[in-house]
Amino acid sequence: MRGSVAYANQRIDYSARHSSRKTLEITVHPDGAVEIVAPAGIGQQVIEKRLIRRASWVLQQRRYFEQFLPRTPARRYVGGETHLYLGRQFRLKVRVAERSSVRLKAGFFEVVVAGQPSPECVRSLLEQWYRRHADEKLSMRFETLLARFPHVATQRLSLVIRPMKRRWGSHSARGRITLNRDLIRAPLPCIDYVIVHELAHARHPNHGRAFFELMTQMMPDWERRKLALERMLA
Repeated sequence: MRGSVAYANQRIDYSARHSSRKTLEITVHPDGAVEIVAPAGIGQQVIEKRLIRRASWVLQQRRYFEQFLPRTPARRYVGGETHLYLGRQFRLKVRVAERSSVRLKAGFFEVVVAGQPSPECVRSLLEQWYRRHADEKLSMRFETLLARFPHVATQRLSLVIRPMKRRWGSHSARGRITLNRDLIRAPLPCIDYVIVHELAHARHPNHGRAFFELMTQMMPDWERRKLALERMLA
């Protein structure tokens, strides 16, 4: 369910879904997206009345996240600019050879292009490199951290790694955990935070007290890691 409300000459778009929870929850994501989880049977009119009641807080949260945007200009994929990998900046070095390749070497992303080294070609090669390394690294961190959650390790969980526009991760009612492939640009502690967050949802689907107690138990500094992620990759 999607909709929007007007408040203080501003429009607040939202997405909403129903669950078995007993209270209505409003979440503002770092990109400004508003998500509402409501008890079963609550109609859209009631949901929007509750959203208007919390609209001042929603706009305050959006302003908070806006201070981190934009962190870096749009990438042009030319020699000399920097790109992130596991929280470190690597300068791009482009050269021409008979066979295309990408590798990290002495603080540089060395992109070798067979033929004309256009920005589009460099971008394609670099994105393929990121995809391979994200699939490998995120899967490995997921398996390592899953072992710390014995209460969910025996559940049938599946992992999907793909681009996501509005979230760093998600957990579905069917046990599917999805991780944003762009996490490969973040430091490992931030990657671990997102994975632990989604594994905690395997036990507590909602952001209630029990969920945050489990987060603090499993990762006492999760709030610091969350803030670092928002600052670096917002």
